[in-house]
Amino acid sequence: MTLHWVPAADRPDLLAEPVARAAAEVGGVLVAEIDPELADTAAFCERYGVTLDESANCVVVAAKRGGEVRYAACMVLATMRVDVNGVVRKHLDARKASFAPMAEAVELTGMEYGGITPLGLPDGWPILVDVNVAEHPRVVIGAGVRGAKLAVSGTALTGLKHAEVLPLAG
Repeated sequence: MTLHWVPAADRPDLLAEPVARAAAEVGGVLVAEIDPELADTAAFCERYGVTLDESANCVVVAAKRGGEVRYAACMVLATMRVDVNGVVRKHLDARKASFAPMAEAVELTGMEYGGITPLGLPDGWPILVDVNVAEHPRVVIGAGVRGAKLAVSGTALTGLKHAEVLPLAG
């Protein structure tokens, strides 16, 4: 099965509400409808012929220091793992950092688990973009819902408000 990419503005029904607003501001964002049962990266890539190094994951991290919890999103290629306890923890000046629990990430972002994306995150959240994603001409990422994927350039991701480029892979 192949993906049918269209401008995100043409199919807001395929986007979570905060993602639709953000995609309109970013521009150049494409969306494709997928089977929601195949939203997880490995299953999606296998079914739709997208390689893992063309796909990027958005991981929500909870960083804690002195009883305060701050959240950040980390973008890495699907072939890589985020160095949460090294690079991310130090960058966020946290005593402890971990993946945010699923229910918490879903509630805070207004997006579905398996579809969380850096477009439309709560205001003020740092968006940490791995250098490999930043340099990519086009990566496939979540659309805020499990039934769609976005295609966007690394440059567009690094242009998001609060985005920072770092070597995130551990």
